[in-house]
Amino acid sequence: MKNQVHRKFFSARVERELDCLRQLSARVGSDALLVQASNGNTSIKLEGILWIKGSGKWLARANQEEILIPIELAEAKETVEQGGEIAPRQISRNGMRPSIETAMHAVLPHRVVIHVHSINTIAWAIRSDGSEELTARLGGLHWQWIPYAASGIPLAREIELAVARAKETDVFILANHGLVVCGQDCAATEELLCEVERRLAISARPFPLPDSAVLGNIARFSGWQYPDYDSLHALGTDQAALKILRGGVLYPCQAIFLGLEALTLPPTLAAPKLKACLTGGEPPSFVVVERSGVMLNEKMTSAERATLIGLMEVVRRTAESAQLRYLTREEVEKVVNEGGRGYRDEAETEHRANSATAIETFDQEREAQYNRNTCFS
Repeated sequence: MKNQVHRKFFSARVERELDCLRQLSARVGSDALLVQASNGNTSIKLEGILWIKGSGKWLARANQEEILIPIELAEAKETVEQGGEIAPRQISRNGMRPSIETAMHAVLPHRVVIHVHSINTIAWAIRSDGSEELTARLGGLHWQWIPYAASGIPLAREIELAVARAKETDVFILANHGLVVCGQDCAATEELLCEVERRLAISARPFPLPDSAVLGNIARFSGWQYPDYDSLHALGTDQAALKILRGGVLYPCQAIFLGLEALTLPPTLAAPKLKACLTGGEPPSFVVVERSGVMLNEKMTSAERATLIGLMEVVRRTAESAQLRYLTREEVEKVVNEGGRGYRDEAETEHRANSATAIETFDQEREAQYNRNTCFS
């Protein structure tokens, strides 16, 4: 499938619609309760063309650089029907590939689609009883619960089945994944997103302060530092969070950016155990010290850091008593082996392309969003 869409032929209406999508993408992407790193994607269907975020692009930068790629919608649907993968075949002139979720966006009948990794939604979507718990909260909306399916064709197939059951559905809760909302224009779709967020909002659990004495022993190691985002310590000081973290992988981005298992250390042996780990191979991007807090590898990437903060926010909104549905070993292996590493590399390469100053400013702005959700401001 070749890209035959050229910018000089765009009508004024298409340009206005694309600008609306860029503005929407930037707002959504700058809200850290909705999007972390390069995850999440937006799209709009205009005159037979599906415009969708490029793989590895950061929604928050939609106003600073081109993040959208055009795809012939009819050809995309045909590719999905044949079971083919769109993203590996479709390369734009500037090297962008379509998002891995292009198939899902293509099969949805709505003009505008927003897919986010909403912290509040994921806190419900990882629960075994999530569908039942959301029945009352989402009452009156046209929504469906989508069982976990790998991104790409498998997820698109599940979405197709859901739409066939109820064509009016415009809210999809993706188990162990996130949220999809749809509409006929950007304004209506964003309004629906905010309404769903309002209904699913959960207050983050407070957590004990970190143990600076224990963490100080790790800080003596070259290349290790205290987090500049204090709430990250909750992964170690909050017993419920620590228990959840040890349970396994809750959603794909956790496996892609943070690995299959977090390194947790007992406080009395934190320093010697970390030393042994460092001499045995590739150092982890972070370590969790029981009842003490978290320490970060100074080489941790911005994508890893954003994902870790997102994970912390999810587990702080998850009750210790909740029955959780972790990804199976087979599901995790599929995520990592079938495109996960490439997606990670694209996300990290994309953000390194920006200046250090821009990244620092961007991170500071996004962290402020954890205390002020875009939908509620």
